[in-house]
Amino acid sequence: MKSKNLYNLPIQVRFCKECVISNQRPSSYPEFRHTKDRKGAKYINFDQNGICDACNHAKEKNKIDWKDREKKLLKLLEKYRSSNSSYDCIVPGSGGKDSAYQSHILKYKYGMNPLTITWSPILYTDYGYENWKNWLEVGGFDNISIKSSGNVMKKLTKLSIENLLHPFQTFFYGQKNLIPKIAAKLNIPLVFYGENEAEYGNPIADNSSSLRDKAYWTASNLDELYLAGVSLKKLRDIHNLTLKDLYNFIPAVDKEFDKVDLQIHYLGYYLRWTPQEAYYYAVQNTGFKARPFRSQATYSKYNSIDDKIDDLHYYTTRIKFGLGRASYDASQEIRNNHITRDEGKALVAKFEDEFPDKYFTEIMEYLDIDPQYFHEHCDKFRSDHLWKKVNNEWKLRHNVNKTGTDD
Repeated sequence: MKSKNLYNLPIQVRFCKECVISNQRPSSYPEFRHTKDRKGAKYINFDQNGICDACNHAKEKNKIDWKDREKKLLKLLEKYRSSNSSYDCIVPGSGGKDSAYQSHILKYKYGMNPLTITWSPILYTDYGYENWKNWLEVGGFDNISIKSSGNVMKKLTKLSIENLLHPFQTFFYGQKNLIPKIAAKLNIPLVFYGENEAEYGNPIADNSSSLRDKAYWTASNLDELYLAGVSLKKLRDIHNLTLKDLYNFIPAVDKEFDKVDLQIHYLGYYLRWTPQEAYYYAVQNTGFKARPFRSQATYSKYNSIDDKIDDLHYYTTRIKFGLGRASYDASQEIRNNHITRDEGKALVAKFEDEFPDKYFTEIMEYLDIDPQYFHEHCDKFRSDHLWKKVNNEWKLRHNVNKTGTDD
C-alpha cells in the first residue's frame, strides 16, 4: 500500500535543536488559495546546523537597533497623523493581549487616534467577550465590530472542516481580508497588525520589511479563489452562496485600492515584540484577564482565548502537522528565554496529547456535526509518515522527546 504523505509535508521529520518545533510547521499561506493538497505550500526552514528560522530570527532581534526602528516608526506616524482629530490608523483585533497592546501604545505613547475593528470570533468565550469590552471601555477606544451572517459563517466553517480540517479558517478570512477593504472604504490608509508571522517560522527574509505582503490580502481574479477548500464557482452553483454572502470573506481585487495607497504594517518591526510583555501591558492598561483555567493541550492561559474554536484549531494542527498548542507556546517562550528547551520538551510531553473537550460538544452542536463522525474524519488527515496506529490508538512516529513509535 502506498504511503500517504499529505500537504507536501517534508517526509523526514526533524526537530529544531534550539526550540521544540519540527520541520512540519507550515509557513503562512494565503487562505483564499488553500486547497486540500496545499499546492505551493512551504514549511519552516532549518539551517545547516539544524536550527529553525524562528530561532535564528530571535537571535537577530538582539542585534537590531531598536531606537533607530522607533525613529522610523515616528517618521511613519508623523506622515499619517491626523490634524483634525479624525481617525489616522486602524488596529484590527478582538481585544486580546496583542491588539490591546498595539492600540494602547499607538494612542497613548505615540499620540495617534486609532479606530479599532473587530471581526467577531465564531463562538466567543465569556472571558474573551469581557476582554473585548474592557479593551474598549478601560482602554478607551472607538470600535467597529462586524459579525457576519451566522448561516454563512456556519456553512463555511463546516465546509472548512470537511475539506481542510481547518475549523478556524473563517475567522482568518475576516481578520486578514475584510479589514483592508474597510480601511480603503473609510479612507484610512494606515493599518497596524502585531508581529510578523516570520517571528514564528515564515521565511526569515520576511522580517526585513515592515509591510504585510499584498499577496495575503489582495487578488486579481476572483475566479481563482477558494473558500473552505471550495472554488467560488462551486460555492455559488452547489452551495447557493452569492458574492454578497461571501463579500466579508474574500480578499479585495487590486482595483479596490486604486484610490488609496493602503499601508499595512507590522508594529513588531518597529517595536521589539515579546508576547508575554504584551500580556503584562494589556493587563495593566486595558483590564485584560487571562483565562480562568489552563488552556487544554498546553500550559498557558492568555494566548488565543477569545474563541471557543481556538482549542479545536490547535488540535487539528496536531493531526495534520504533528504539532499542537504546547509545541507552539513552548517554542515561542524558549526563543524569548523564558523557559529552557528541556522545560519545553517536558511541557509538550505533559500536555500536548490532551483532547480539548471543554467546548467540543457545543462546537459540534453549533456546526451540526456528529462528534463520532468528526473523530473519524480527522483520521483522513493524518499523514503516514507522522502517525501510526498502535493497539487501536494513534501515536506519533516521531516527537521532540524521542519517544515516538519509530524513534
